[in-house]
Amino acid sequence: MERIDERRREIMTTAVIGFASRGVVAAIGPLMAKTGLAAEAVIPDQGLGPLQRIRADPLDVDYHDLGSRDGAPVVLLHGFPYDVHSYQDVAPMLAARGCRVVVPYLRGHRATRFVDPSEPRSGQQGAIGADVIALMDALKIPGAILAGYDWGGRAACVVAALWPERCRGLVSVNGYLIQDIAASVRPAPARVEWGLWYQHYFQSERGQRGLAENRRDIARILWERNSPTWAFDEATFERSASAFDNPDFVDVVIHSYRHRLGGAEGTARYADIERRLAELPPITVPTITLDGDADGVVAATDGSAQAKYFTRRLAHRIVPGVGHNLPQEDPQAFAQAVLDLIDATT
Repeated sequence: MERIDERRREIMTTAVIGFASRGVVAAIGPLMAKTGLAAEAVIPDQGLGPLQRIRADPLDVDYHDLGSRDGAPVVLLHGFPYDVHSYQDVAPMLAARGCRVVVPYLRGHRATRFVDPSEPRSGQQGAIGADVIALMDALKIPGAILAGYDWGGRAACVVAALWPERCRGLVSVNGYLIQDIAASVRPAPARVEWGLWYQHYFQSERGQRGLAENRRDIARILWERNSPTWAFDEATFERSASAFDNPDFVDVVIHSYRHRLGGAEGTARYADIERRLAELPPITVPTITLDGDADGVVAATDGSAQAKYFTRRLAHRIVPGVGHNLPQEDPQAFAQAVLDLIDATT
């Protein structure tokens, strides 16, 4: 286990400033007119560059693509209830170091949409993992470093476990995030269950209606509880919260939490993936795992309990004073993990 020291993980800010000066700053591209979608009211991006869209069946995915097309590919994956702005600072740091950085909106967020209106709005782990593969195929990226937390970390773990040839390395906050759904009937300790109130709430029709009517209030409570040391401001919250206005957001979120706790069936499209994930497959790619020691969702550990799931884990690091949204709260620590992984695998 490593404990991050502030002085040892500084990334050269001059590189970031130089990168920004080359024009990768506040610009959200227009939504493609052929979709017929109205543009959401959003606070402009400050470092992610133009918003792009690509068909990655079953989705039309909105994403940012920074840096050199010849650089080491890195895909950064956000969690719930957050969005791509978790990587507002991380992505430019990595691009300034020569990486190609892709930051997609997950299904149900911002203007990422289902191609087929009849497609089930699944949020299960197999679906978000398969979405990463579909996006990489669409962008013709044969392999990439995958990095994420929460839902995004789970999607990255799914790809690393089932498609290791597509994952050159993994950075995962909170370690091994593949869900053991068969064991979900076993209660967690009472203090853990208390912290998962929203997951239990979402099992009910009242909870589904509550999310639909109060999505911003629920998200704000989770931000505050998940990251008790993070002093985010209103503009930062609203910039991300506008991503939750997607018409599929509620259905995707509700299915995600019901499926993981055994309260909803999976979608047929992902049955084989879920069958393979039920075996809790090991992750065989080079990996760095991170924990924030102020995480209000998953308590920081020394990583030893999960060691059996990683055959090539290079390090487990605890980042002091940081909560659940680790890349936004301490972008240098997260970016350094990605860069260390690239150095170790090239």
